[in-house]
This record gives sequence, structure tokens and C-alpha cells, in this order.
Amino acid sequence: MGYSEQALLFECETEKLIGVLSTPAVGIAPASIAALIVVGGPQYRVGSHRQFVLLARRLAAAGFPTLRFDYRGMGDSDGAPRSFEHAEADIRSAIDILLSTCPSIRTLVIWGLCDAASAALMYCSDDQRVSGLVLLNPWARSDASLAAAHIKHYYRARLLDADLWRKLVSGRFDWRASIRSLADGLSAVMRRRTIPAREPTASAPFQTRMAAGWHRFGGQILLILSGRDLTAKEFVEYARSSGAWRDWLGKPNVTRLELESADHTFSDLSEQRQVEDLTLAFLSRIATGA
Repeated sequence: MGYSEQALLFECETEKLIGVLSTPAVGIAPASIAALIVVGGPQYRVGSHRQFVLLARRLAAAGFPTLRFDYRGMGDSDGAPRSFEHAEADIRSAIDILLSTCPSIRTLVIWGLCDAASAALMYCSDDQRVSGLVLLNPWARSDASLAAAHIKHYYRARLLDADLWRKLVSGRFDWRASIRSLADGLSAVMRRRTIPAREPTASAPFQTRMAAGWHRFGGQILLILSGRDLTAKEFVEYARSSGAWRDWLGKPNVTRLELESADHTFSDLSEQRQVEDLTLAFLSRIATGA
């Protein structure tokens, strides 16, 4: 099969976490870099349509040990449910067990989808063992960012929808409710205050802490965005408008790619394989220093 797997039980602040480590099969030389798949919530280490399982096995078969795990309160791990905003200790414990189990590994890449990507950004700059990030459709939602994304992407598409105009002519469309919704969205956007770029505190909004991680992280960042995902569009709108994210694509260590037909979880098999290919190429580039 090209890989082997083992379950890992490890501690995080006195509670037990469960993970599955995929490693290269005998005869396949392991690389000096590994991958850690951080799980977004609410789900567990298998992922939507087994995405994390298939990704971990594909990476391991190519020589990259890969750990996917449940942080506290998720899946089979102990503890009370927690938000991605408070997953730092869980990520650190997973990195500890990954490197101790695979002593030949010197560095690793964190891979995260949605709020797992957000958690990775809030964590990455405080751990020198992390040399890369693969971030898919990061979560940066606020009332204002959701309203801005709806106005720019949803309402524009609706105006070009022939079915909408047929309903309007026939009287089957509640245009008053739509106008109220649009007005509420515009109001939220107008109330938005640009967050200044400064060193965030632990109590700062998570979007500000994400921005700090983005700017402070010295490793490579691969940003993969889905073309048919409001979360991805919302992230882009937020980053473009917030002072904390200034020049967010200007860093030489950032590569941005968009899969135009992909949905939020890359549920189409061909797009899922494309994400795997991009992740493999990214790991290989870091491993060879290219």
C-alpha cells in the first residue's frame, strides 16, 4: 500500500488525545519533513468524505509521515469541546508526539481547512519546528465580513439570475424582504472598523491574531481557495479591507492558488486529488529547499 498506520494516544494538559500516524512503508525512505493535519470543527480526524484519511495516506506513501488527530472535545479525544481559537496546546502536543515518534523528522508543515487553517495561523509563529503552512479556505467570519461577501458575490449573481426576474414579474418574489436584507448588510459593512496593525493581545479578535501569525511566520505558506465557497471569498474580502492584513499577498513566502470549481471541502474527487498533488509538491519544495 505504500504506507503503514498506528494509533497514538498522547496527553495534552492531563487529558488524552487520539491520533493516527501514517508513515512510509518499509522500503520507502522517509523524508526529513512531516505533515500535521489539524482538524476543523465540528468534525474529527477522518474528515469530510474521508479527506484527511486519503490525504495522510497519500503523503505517507510519498515519504512524508503524517499525523491527523482529534483535539480535546472532538472525536475520540478527552475533554470538553473547545473552539479553534483555543487549540494551541493541542497542536503543540500533537507536534511533540509526532517528532518523538519519528525521530528522523526535523521540521513539519501544518495543513488546515477552514477554522483549522485559522488555528494554524494563530499557532505557527511561536514554534520554530513549523516550516510551512497549507491553508485551505481560512475562516475569518464576522458580521461585517459576511455582509460584504454577500453583497459582492451573492447579490451580484442574483441580479444576473433569469429565474429571479421571472419570479419578480410573476409576483412570487418577496422583494421587500430582499431589500431589507441588503440594507442590513450594507449597514454592517459601514459599521465595520478597520483593525489597526499592531501586536495583538491574547484577548484580541481571532482575525487579528491570524493576521499577526501571517506576517510573523517566516516559513512558506500555500493558500488554496475554492472558487465556489463563500468562506474563501469572505476571507479574501476581510484580508483586503483590514489594516492588520496590509500587503497580505506581498510576502515572498506566500503562494496563492484558486481552484475555480471547488466547493468548501473539495468534495469532488478530482479536486481532492488536486489538493493532494499541490500539498505533495509543496512538501517536496520545502524538503529540497527549492
